[in-house]
Amino acid sequence: MTSVVAAGGISVTMRGAVVDQGAAALERLVSDGVPARLASGASGLWGPDAAPAAARGMGWLELPRRSRALPARLAGLAGEARGAGLDRVVLAGTGGGVLAPEVITRAAGVEPVLLDGTDPHQIGAVVGDARLPRTLLVVTAGPDGVPAETDAHLRIFEDAFRRAGISGADLRRRFLVVAPEGSPAAALAAEAGYRLVPAEPDVPPRFGALGAYGLVPSALAGADVARLLDEAAALAPTLGQPYDNPALALGAALGASAQAGRGKLVIAGHGAGLAGLGDWLEHLVSESTGKDGKGLLPVVVESVDAPGFAPAADTCRVLLGDGSGEPGQGGRDADVTVTGPLGAHFLLWEYATAVACRVIGVDPFARPDVAESDDNAAALLRAEEGASPTVVGRPALVSGAVEVHGPEKLLKGARTLTSALEAIVAAVPERGYLAVSAYLDRWGDPDAGGLRSLLADRAAAGRRRAVPVTFGWGSRALRSTGQYHKGGPGNGAFLQLTGEVVADVPVPGRPYTLGHLQLAQAFGDLRVLRSRGCPAVRLHLRDRVDGLAQLTKALTS
Repeated sequence: MTSVVAAGGISVTMRGAVVDQGAAALERLVSDGVPARLASGASGLWGPDAAPAAARGMGWLELPRRSRALPARLAGLAGEARGAGLDRVVLAGTGGGVLAPEVITRAAGVEPVLLDGTDPHQIGAVVGDARLPRTLLVVTAGPDGVPAETDAHLRIFEDAFRRAGISGADLRRRFLVVAPEGSPAAALAAEAGYRLVPAEPDVPPRFGALGAYGLVPSALAGADVARLLDEAAALAPTLGQPYDNPALALGAALGASAQAGRGKLVIAGHGAGLAGLGDWLEHLVSESTGKDGKGLLPVVVESVDAPGFAPAADTCRVLLGDGSGEPGQGGRDADVTVTGPLGAHFLLWEYATAVACRVIGVDPFARPDVAESDDNAAALLRAEEGASPTVVGRPALVSGAVEVHGPEKLLKGARTLTSALEAIVAAVPERGYLAVSAYLDRWGDPDAGGLRSLLADRAAAGRRRAVPVTFGWGSRALRSTGQYHKGGPGNGAFLQLTGEVVADVPVPGRPYTLGHLQLAQAFGDLRVLRSRGCPAVRLHLRDRVDGLAQLTKALTS
């Protein structure tokens, strides 16, 4: 059975069990008046406890209209920057403040430097680039404060500019802050004399792709953001409709899938212009839905032919496309296929996520478990007083360039790297998933990303069925799937990668280096996961290149 809902440039196609499940959820939503209430910004859709936060966070629905003045203003800011010789844009932020601009700029064919991690090799390379004197640093931050990694980026760049002989007004014009007025980041900008572009106070950053969080960095890097607003505006009138509403139908299908035990959304892309959209969705959906023991877990795979995209009893396979060409054999029977232009995708998925939260029964705006890992990392840094954080106990196994740290009970006496990896895969709970977090250099250690598909292959061979395997880079994973891992159904197993630091970077004004901060984030998250009884293993690479090569060989032998 197939159902297609198309309007406003977007088409949502549903197949198989998703059709019946989604139809039943849709009827409940319509009878409850959800389409009109949500389109009008009603705050009571997720229960009385969620209403206060919802009342402060519904502005994203109006962004296709409210953001209309931004492109002209941003064109002026971009012209000023170029006139001052600042033609290299570096964006520092976390979550939606980086992931949305990443999608937008990749679609536009422009390449700002995007920083949302703490690996000293990566940050050191950006700061040490010969183009530093031509650099404009754009910082995005939400209403709650400046995350530790963004604070570190700011301090390191300020110091680097000063060391390059840049000071006074010349230094100040190299910083631009995007944050709500009255927030800690806005206060920081005012104190330092940096320019502030106010972010919408009623838009959570992960829902802000079509507002200042998404558009300001993208426009400064050279993307045509007015086009995105046009694409979203074409969809906006359909959001209040009970039927012929693609976003409502999609949200109903996603929520119903979670309730039916198919809460892993295995996402593959198809078509030009949508590279990185899956990563943005991973953050939006997992952080919004993953709480109270419930949620949807996005599992972003490399293609429809990648390991993990095969049908499974606990997955809903989602294909993202721009409407051009055929998806290929592997994607023709996806449970859900969504096609349309990028701007419409942003609004569609934000609305659908809010609807899915209504169906599941969770507050889309709460992030109850995000701060725990940050608090643990801060405590570790304070306890170590600037020394490298340590973990009690020796490695359970050392194999060449790889140390294996984990409970003996989980590792089952493994004496080789291959058997240790097999033990980790075996620890995945029934109908669970394996999450890989790499606290490494996203550019300098790219082979780490290939481990996702290798582990998915190994898991499928061992279980004789597909096992969802997610992959995330360091602190980016903390801000995306981190909420789901700690607040969701609790059926994950976790593999963490850390690496030896060859050239560390001090954080001026702080008693630690980037390498210390990175390890503290990794260890802090590991402690939270283990405190919840989750199977969790850390692999430390004494040599990153050799260690990744060993892991690849162990998974393919």
